[in-house]
Amino acid sequence: MAPGSDRNPIIIGGLPSQVPDFDPEETQEWLDSLDAAVDERGRERARYLMLRLIERAREKRVAVPEMRSTDYVNTIATRDEPFFPGNEEIERKVLNATRWNAAVMVSRAQRPGIGVGGHIATFASSASLYDVGFNHFFRGKDEGDGGDQIFFQGHASPGIYARAYLLDRLNATQLDAFRQERSKFPNGLSSYPHPRLMPDFWEFPTVSMGLGPLGAIYQARMNRYMEARGIADTSKSHVWAFLGDGEMDEVESLGQLSIAAREGLDNLTFVVNCNLQRLDGPVRGNGKIIQELESIFRGNGWNVIKLIWDRSWDPLLAQDRDGVLVNKLNTTPDGQFQTYATETGGYIRDHFFGDDHRLRAMVEGMSDQQVLHLGAAATTTRRSTRPTRRRRPTPASRP
Repeated sequence: MAPGSDRNPIIIGGLPSQVPDFDPEETQEWLDSLDAAVDERGRERARYLMLRLIERAREKRVAVPEMRSTDYVNTIATRDEPFFPGNEEIERKVLNATRWNAAVMVSRAQRPGIGVGGHIATFASSASLYDVGFNHFFRGKDEGDGGDQIFFQGHASPGIYARAYLLDRLNATQLDAFRQERSKFPNGLSSYPHPRLMPDFWEFPTVSMGLGPLGAIYQARMNRYMEARGIADTSKSHVWAFLGDGEMDEVESLGQLSIAAREGLDNLTFVVNCNLQRLDGPVRGNGKIIQELESIFRGNGWNVIKLIWDRSWDPLLAQDRDGVLVNKLNTTPDGQFQTYATETGGYIRDHFFGDDHRLRAMVEGMSDQQVLHLGAAATTTRRSTRPTRRRRPTPASRP
């Protein structure tokens, strides 16, 4: 039953237990300790202590109920990030060249006489994720074991073409024929991943939106089936599906999530690019799509890892002794974050940090330009999903 007003007196999020209390005195001591923490140090401190207790309980393999969602911060704490295995400076140059070529390709497709245009925001916001994937995760098929299967988000095709150009898989003539399959035949590049039009380039169709996640789940399941039946060795093959937050509203995107958890498909990763925006405005203007999706995936038995903020937030979060910054991040709706993205550093200082003296103190030593450039990580991911900080990628988690 959906939660409503007082007319639905149903406990939402409660922790019922039928286990009898064999030591009520000890139980009361724990409850008294919590009450004392709230009274003396405040609710934020008490909340922190409770979360640490849950964390320690899981380390000790104590079965505790899963949380539907976590704070609006990166799942992997800064102190737990592994070292970035590549050359960040060189990889950033390659990434910038890819972004530029993708933008120019789409822009030229919009010129008079052509006018086909294309999508660019999807790749612009997810470029780092693809870059880290290509450089450190994806396995090709030249080792004789099938390699990985990648379901690229359809609207990100300009970025994939742009990278292929840097690798000499495509030439400038082909890039200049983006979305002109007929008029520039045989050099035209299909608008979206199209295995029939470009059989030597694309492996899976992912448009219309929603085909990618559905196909990826069944591909991962088939890989396990073939391995179990001795048909093919797919033990090293991993399935990746790159998706958008707006795309997750398609019924196909979420319709079969439970299959992945039920079948234990730890060979599957969803990477959901949450740029909070689609063509007609914010994905969730008055809500938080990342938190919503986290609850949905966790509820279906998936492991979820969020990547939201880049390293510029690390010093501020390190000062957040009372949890006031995390609370502000938790309670700010996506629509407001979209506003901040178009405003000045002074506006952000006044409206995001300005309503609490503890928040204002965190940015006192920062210029408006520095406040303006407090950034989001290019996306969030979710695995059977995994977001990876571009600086230090980590292996994907399992459902």
